Amino acid sequence: MGAQARIGLIAAALGLFVLPWYALQDGLLDPVWLGIWSGPEAAPAFLQAVLHGKPWLWPLVALMPVALLAARHEDVSLAWVGGLGFVYLLGQGFVIGLRGPSWAWVAAVAGGGPWRQFGFGAGATLAGIGFLLLLADGLARRRAFGGDAFIASAVLIVATAVGLFAFLPVATVLVTAIEDAKGAIDLAAFWSRLSAPKIWSLDCLNSARRCGVFWNTVVLGISVGVGTTLLGLAFALVVTRTRWPFKRGLRLLTVLPIICAPFVIGLGIILIFGQSGLFNAVLEYAFDIRPSRWIYGFQGVLLAQLFAFTPIAFLILIGVVEAVSPTLEEAAATMRASPSRIFTSVSLPLMRPGLANAFLVGFIESIADFGNPLILGGNFGVLSTEIYFAVVGAQYDQGRAAVLGLILLALALAAFMAQRRFLGRASYVSVSGKGGIAGRGMPLPNWVRTSAFGVALPWAALTLLVYAMVIAGGFVEIWGRDNTLTLRHYLKAFDIQTSDHGLVWSGVAWNSLKTTLMLAAIAAPLTAAFGLIAGWLIARKEFPGRRVFEFATMLSFAVPGTVIGVAYILAFNVPPLELTGTALIIVLCFVFRNMPVGVRAGIAAVAQIDKSLDEASETLGAGGATTFRRIVLPLLRPALVAALIYSFIRAMTTVSAVIFLVTAEYDLATTFIVGRVVNGDYGVAIAYSSALTLLMIVSILLIQLLVGERRIGQRAPVLARAT
Repeated sequence: MGAQARIGLIAAALGLFVLPWYALQDGLLDPVWLGIWSGPEAAPAFLQAVLHGKPWLWPLVALMPVALLAARHEDVSLAWVGGLGFVYLLGQGFVIGLRGPSWAWVAAVAGGGPWRQFGFGAGATLAGIGFLLLLADGLARRRAFGGDAFIASAVLIVATAVGLFAFLPVATVLVTAIEDAKGAIDLAAFWSRLSAPKIWSLDCLNSARRCGVFWNTVVLGISVGVGTTLLGLAFALVVTRTRWPFKRGLRLLTVLPIICAPFVIGLGIILIFGQSGLFNAVLEYAFDIRPSRWIYGFQGVLLAQLFAFTPIAFLILIGVVEAVSPTLEEAAATMRASPSRIFTSVSLPLMRPGLANAFLVGFIESIADFGNPLILGGNFGVLSTEIYFAVVGAQYDQGRAAVLGLILLALALAAFMAQRRFLGRASYVSVSGKGGIAGRGMPLPNWVRTSAFGVALPWAALTLLVYAMVIAGGFVEIWGRDNTLTLRHYLKAFDIQTSDHGLVWSGVAWNSLKTTLMLAAIAAPLTAAFGLIAGWLIARKEFPGRRVFEFATMLSFAVPGTVIGVAYILAFNVPPLELTGTALIIVLCFVFRNMPVGVRAGIAAVAQIDKSLDEASETLGAGGATTFRRIVLPLLRPALVAALIYSFIRAMTTVSAVIFLVTAEYDLATTFIVGRVVNGDYGVAIAYSSALTLLMIVSILLIQLLVGERRIGQRAPVLARAT
């Protein structure tokens, strides 16, 4: 019997005969599960079938002796046993729920009996993993996946996890959009929600009334996409094509918006351009112009999103600008083309893929952004905020939220398709592996250089001012009204007192900060692990459905965060995966929302590792697990650091995906800050944002220290002694 088959049998046996089959209120920390004979609440599957009226669990119990025999005799039928067990376990969970059987023929078999059950617990989860491992071992015995049980189990586990926590929620949104309040298919209700004037109205073109949220979202997204692309290009040209002495500082400036929550920019803009902000104070003092709320609306959201997403466009475009081959520019100069003609006819067309990607990312980030429209939108509604109010507002219309999410998803996919059509099949290769002198980049035309500096430097100065205001805003009583210096906001957020029982964490922010750190620390390594393993499998291994597997791992990247949040609420609010209100649903959202970055980082890093290293390890008798652990993983440290840092930062700063998932018990830092802003408590919100940014900088340095660096080199040569 192989090691993996043994592990699978043990896991399935523990899940069926020891652990509670259904979810407990406090999980395994609930002491009631130790009394498995006391009642149906904490009983394992075996006792549920024998004592508590759950006869549909008998087939799972009956499969265990068959699995044991197949594993001991190393029979290829183990694949059938494991597959049947896993499919049946999932199937019975979806068919029989809180309200009884979902299918009429199952209800007929039940004969009116109380066939009801709660969501999966620790027992069902572990049994499912056990059957999945048995299926993988059986497939490996059939010489699938190269006969390697580790590769088979890795593919099946990742694919199953992605299917359950990425594909299933999106599919649930699609189904819920065409259902009525009772869960029946109702195309009339779907059309009524879809054609609502609040979504599609164009009254703003011929009256003072507002346009629909769809057109607001599209106009805002296009504006942000164009703006961030132009700003990112200006920064990239200054950094790569000029001799400005402060280019390193300009690069560092781009890090700030990335490690901050997006709505922090919105807070800074309020402090500068708000009714009590610095800009209005200067206008009132110098020109006697009364302060107004002009910043709230389209212009405020646009400004905040430009600040928040320009650094991403810069990071995309800097590599593209650097990759433009100087030899092509020199060839154009040899043909007596002017610098302006070279830039517009040679350099700029070669940057076309980068420009298209920068626009796409800016557009997607804009339509998915939730914090800035909520803080600065005023009466300017967009799809993301409408989805939020449909779920948490007094109306609580899940069907309307699903329809709005479907529109947002269609908009994102349309942007992807438009980008692919824009680029077409043209070749933009300018860097080859041929030897020779690469040449020197041509100087920028005067008008391009002047424009780049004229855009980049004022924008950089304004960015510094925004962050300076964010920091300063936490140290005054009421910004613009009472500028007395104080530490009151920091003390209110992070106060610590002493008592007879020790330290008391009395600050209002401690609970959300502890929860955020705990969940981010759990999610970051899981995200990196899933991403890097999936990237290695895609880049190195050949197996059936590899392309579909790759697409599935990237699915959540194309889905806006607001849609993900609604999808998780709809998919995991009922059995068998009843997760709403738990910390687990937040961790899963973090993991599968951020996993695509780990996948791409893993694919890129594996592409730099010679495949002969894997082959040499396998030739020496090492299996897939040993090869990955001892050969590949140490060489993936740069990708591991990148995946850990990205997933940790996103878990600490995301708001759109988790705003629907938090509870009073599991509140997060970002949702806490948004709540303070909505209630007008800007002092605590700003103080918390500043502390959160500092904490993330320290965490990034700590991750780099713990993971270390990849070291590839040769030993120093031994010098021969002169004789």
